[in-house]
Amino acid sequence: MSPQLYEFHLPLSPEELLKSGGVNQYVVQEVLSIRHLPSHLKAFQAAFRAQGPLAMLEHFDTIYSILHHFRSIDPGLKEDTLEFLIKVVSRHTQELPTILDDATLSGSDRSAHLNALKMNCYALICLLESFETMASQKSLMDLALGGKGRKARAKATHGFDWEEERQPILQLLTQLLQLDIRHLWSHSVIEEEFVSLVTGCCYRLLENPTISHQKNRSTREAITHLLGVALTRYNHMLSATVKIIQMLQHFEHLASVLVAAVSLWATDYGMKSIVGEIVREIGQKCPQELSRDPSGAKGFAAFLTELAERVPATLMSSVCILLDHLDGENYMMRNAVLAAMAEMVLQVLNGDQLEAAARDTRDQFLDTLQAHGHDVSSFVRSRVLQLFTRIVQQKALPLTRFQAVVALAVGRLADKSVLVCKNAIQLLASFLANNPFSCKLSDTDLAGPLQKETQKLQEMRAQRRAAAASAVLDPGEEWEAMLPELKATLQQLLKLPQEGEGMPEEVAETETAEEVERRIRRLLAKASYKQAIILTQEAIGHFQESEPFCHMDPEESEKTAFLNLLGTIFKGPAAPTQEKNPQGAAGNLGPGETGCKDKPSVSEPEKCRENDELVKQEMLVQYLQDAYSFSLKITEAIGIISKMMYEHTTTVVQEVIEFFVMVFQFGVPQALFGVRRMLPLIWSKEPGVREAVLNAYRQLYLKPKGDSARAKAQTLIHNLSLLLVDASVGTIQCLEEILCEFVQKDELKPAVTQVLWERATKKVPCSALERCSSVMLLGMMARGKPEIVGSNLDTLVSIGLDEKLPQDYRLAQQVCRAIANISDRRKPSLGKRHPPFRLPQEHCLFERLQETVTKGVVCPDPLWIPFKEAAVTLIYQLAEGPEVICARMLQGCAKQALEKLGEKSTPQEATKDTPVLPTFLLMNLLSLAGDVALQQLVHLEQAVSGELCRRRVLREEQEHKTKEPKEKNPSSEATMEEEMGLVGATADDTEAELIRGICELELLDEKSSLPIVRSNLMIATGDLAIRFPNLVDPWTPHLYARLRDPAQQVRKTAGLVMTHLILKDMVKVKGQVSEMAVLLIDPAPQIAALAKNFFNELSHKGNAIYNLLPDIISRLSAPEGGVEEEPFHTIMKQLLCYITKDKQTESLVEKLCQRFRTAQTERQYRDLAYCVSQLPLTERGLRKMLENFDCFGDKLSDESIFSAFLSAVGKLRRGAKPEGKAVIDEFEQKLRACHTRGLDAIEELEIGQAGSQRAPSARKQPAVSRHRHLASAASHSDFVTPEPRRTTRWHPDTQRQVSRKKLRIVFSSDESSEEEPLAEMTEDETPKKTTPIRRRASAHRHRS
Repeated sequence: MSPQLYEFHLPLSPEELLKSGGVNQYVVQEVLSIRHLPSHLKAFQAAFRAQGPLAMLEHFDTIYSILHHFRSIDPGLKEDTLEFLIKVVSRHTQELPTILDDATLSGSDRSAHLNALKMNCYALICLLESFETMASQKSLMDLALGGKGRKARAKATHGFDWEEERQPILQLLTQLLQLDIRHLWSHSVIEEEFVSLVTGCCYRLLENPTISHQKNRSTREAITHLLGVALTRYNHMLSATVKIIQMLQHFEHLASVLVAAVSLWATDYGMKSIVGEIVREIGQKCPQELSRDPSGAKGFAAFLTELAERVPATLMSSVCILLDHLDGENYMMRNAVLAAMAEMVLQVLNGDQLEAAARDTRDQFLDTLQAHGHDVSSFVRSRVLQLFTRIVQQKALPLTRFQAVVALAVGRLADKSVLVCKNAIQLLASFLANNPFSCKLSDTDLAGPLQKETQKLQEMRAQRRAAAASAVLDPGEEWEAMLPELKATLQQLLKLPQEGEGMPEEVAETETAEEVERRIRRLLAKASYKQAIILTQEAIGHFQESEPFCHMDPEESEKTAFLNLLGTIFKGPAAPTQEKNPQGAAGNLGPGETGCKDKPSVSEPEKCRENDELVKQEMLVQYLQDAYSFSLKITEAIGIISKMMYEHTTTVVQEVIEFFVMVFQFGVPQALFGVRRMLPLIWSKEPGVREAVLNAYRQLYLKPKGDSARAKAQTLIHNLSLLLVDASVGTIQCLEEILCEFVQKDELKPAVTQVLWERATKKVPCSALERCSSVMLLGMMARGKPEIVGSNLDTLVSIGLDEKLPQDYRLAQQVCRAIANISDRRKPSLGKRHPPFRLPQEHCLFERLQETVTKGVVCPDPLWIPFKEAAVTLIYQLAEGPEVICARMLQGCAKQALEKLGEKSTPQEATKDTPVLPTFLLMNLLSLAGDVALQQLVHLEQAVSGELCRRRVLREEQEHKTKEPKEKNPSSEATMEEEMGLVGATADDTEAELIRGICELELLDEKSSLPIVRSNLMIATGDLAIRFPNLVDPWTPHLYARLRDPAQQVRKTAGLVMTHLILKDMVKVKGQVSEMAVLLIDPAPQIAALAKNFFNELSHKGNAIYNLLPDIISRLSAPEGGVEEEPFHTIMKQLLCYITKDKQTESLVEKLCQRFRTAQTERQYRDLAYCVSQLPLTERGLRKMLENFDCFGDKLSDESIFSAFLSAVGKLRRGAKPEGKAVIDEFEQKLRACHTRGLDAIEELEIGQAGSQRAPSARKQPAVSRHRHLASAASHSDFVTPEPRRTTRWHPDTQRQVSRKKLRIVFSSDESSEEEPLAEMTEDETPKKTTPIRRRASAHRHRS
């Protein structure tokens, strides 16, 4: 067929070109074989050089054949073909402008160029898609084999990088479409198939998952520009909208790519309408359908969110279309719409110069955001808080909304979702960092100025009201104000007197002159000038001899005389009646020259100034009120957030720590409480939490303000000293650990140490407390670097242990503790070959200690006892032969006591035969003896025992070295090692017996019923449990018993001891751990926090809490020894939050349901139901409840039990999948039926369901089910279980039910307690038949 006679139709598939179509339609004549393709391609190239782009008309079959055999031909041929086609299309693109401008172009030539254009574009685009398909398949193979070297393999395989070849082709097609090629078609209308051909390849390229990668950025931009030209020149809007919606539903990676494209089209190409079209399509999507299509919803949500960030102004006009999705079930779409609103508030509706309509829109958006802060989905609540955080950070939140949003954030701190709590803390931190009020937010500091300025405002308002009440409006001023209009009205009436006739203002026959005068005055006051003038004219004629109408001067003009009369009437009798200058009175009166000259008038500037001052004062009071309210909310938040510091979620703890750092920097007084409270977290096993504490203290204390290093050091020391005020021993230990870390990393500047020594030695003036805190800080730093104190030991001794009287025992105690830190307090290890650090007995330190303790024993100073304790501890840590020093010290103190005993201070005491000692002296002496005894025990257990072992090891090694080498052979060496091991063990036992004998025979054994003694005994018993766990194990119940001690101090000590013993696995954890759970509701906040921390740590030890929960529930809900119902709920709510694994939940649900059978009281039923409601149920957990429904079904008549189960179902329904809702509906139906009508309703429900299932089948026999109450063991009625559900065999002769496999539920607490009933399901307790559970509970409901 001649090229001039046919027409090339773009096919939907390549196979269509092989079929004969319509008249003159081009058909491929022959598909060439692979071996003929190179020669034909060369012929095509030769023809192209001769004929140009029109050569395609005769050689299209060659290109078609190459496309047909693309997978099989040589890569080189593919590349040559691609390169050649690019040249053909490029050449045609260059020639087309001249051809299109040729007015003499014939129809046949136009048709030839049109066919060539379509053939060239079709061939190039098909070749592009073939390469793209091959590259995509290759990338998938590379992904399966490993991504390394993928690009190198691609180049090696194809000889070129396809990812670099796509962009030039797309740019070439863009240049072609920018030409006015529509003139090649008849009627200048481009066929839709040609536009679809070009744009279709763009969409297929976008489907490649790698298109979003950074390396393909140029390709994405080329596609965007190509589609942009199609939109602006070829009416591609509708098709592009539909295609974008489809791609968003099926390709998650395209959201950001399409956002970039659409925003570019809206800005650079002026196609803003496409944004509205796409948003309209998304808005018309059914929310219910999107809830079933999470992939599509995710794509739409991501698209809307990013589009709002790029073109919020364009999107704002269409946002109303999306509002329906705020009520949809899919939370991602709700998040997207809310994010779009937030972006519009940030970028479009921001600023103080907004118009009224824009302000209304902004307020509506903010109202919607606030409302969804209480959304049912935690993801939406969290997203709302994140959006408000951005709005606050960019200062786009109006001040009028500060209090409402802060209140929202404070309320969300109690949210059950960890993510919501975390974002609420971040929002409050942003409020602090960007608050418009003050850098210091102390409610106590703000209360004073607020009260003062509020009082001032009230006084100003009172003065203004008084001035307004006392000030009478000057009639002269009113007259001056109305005079111009009155003149105009009078002049008009004088010119046209007929207009005044017939007016209703007339003088009545009975009226007097005074009454008419009052009427005229009222008319003038109401600005009814016309009626006033007419009435005055009537009165002049009627009262010619009465005042004031008789004083009309005939020499004056009528207008002036009339105005003077009206002025006299209006201003009253006080006004001057005779005016020498009536014209001046009428029109030229100056300010203050009116009738009331005795009253000073206030000038207009002064009035404006007073108004401005009042407005400023009102603004100041409002500002202070807002700041005060804000500080109160922050204070409220501090109380809530501080309780979250020991949550088991690391990220929340980190956010809490960062929040308190910021609050502290803003000077909130309560922040110091949080800064102290975070100190124990330095011992956390979570590296992130420990590092967060260290970073917090770095930020708060290691970066002080100051002009010099010394000033910064002084500020740092002052801030750290504040932490030591009224600090507990635990707080000091935590701070010591932090400072030790800082010193070891050289983060404390030398200036800090220098200033501390200057304050300690009084080289700079400071108080006694400041001096004491400086010594404490030096001691803490010595933990990290002992040389800080060790190199200045004599100086420190002279500071705290001088001979001055009276002695400062607080300072002396801190000096002892600081010096103690230069030694290693740990027990010596066998691996150490050098002896421990000790000072000789003659050292001045011990001389001063002995002297200070001995002299102070006779002083009634309560600080002497803690000093003496620190002194004895220091002697045993550092002295060689500490027992000798302490013996001399005891002798000296006893001698002083004897001397006091011999003294007779009063005549009454001199007559007594029995000697008397002061109580404090005896207490000091016994206390010293007790401390020495305790330290002697520790010394023998650690120092002496360790030193004996070390020396023995050294001696054995020395003996081993002196043996002859010939004795060394493998067998003898092994034997020798075994013997040495036995000898070592024997030696250890001998040394232990020696030390134990000393302790038993020579140390004091003190017993008392006092709380302090019980507390100390608890500590001692804990130490024994670590040293001799097997011996103490039988006495473990006595340790747990102290957790319910009436004394708060004993409970706290017992809690600490049991926490260490349990977490270190030194005692067996049994059901008695419920006593630790009771501490969660202890009235002392410190004890409750201790218990919470214990369970937080215990939750990290595998399944520990899960294994203990049945025992805890059993004991706490027991009629005897349990707790009340409300405290039980509080305890279990905390403990059950640690159950996070689905398998644990399912197993616990089954155990709790089974436990209903052995529970004895209504209270236990309610407790079990509450525990079930607090578990994070899953669908499998619900099935467990269905399987065990007969265990608790008869208890559902109780309203609280029914509500608990209904609450559990409600929680599960929120996040349930559509297929899981059927099971939920079935369970809820059974719950309601059982609640209203008892288990009989379940029987009817089962029979109805069974009948509905058997009705279609005539072969099945009807089954009859009879009800037996579960609580009655004497009843012989039973449930007849249908055959498909039967799991047991019934023996009527023995009246027993034989179970194929019976699950036995046993709780460890029941085994260990003889008083409680066994939780094991015995044969007598087990119901003889189980309730058949059907899955079609809804059938009966619809039938009935």
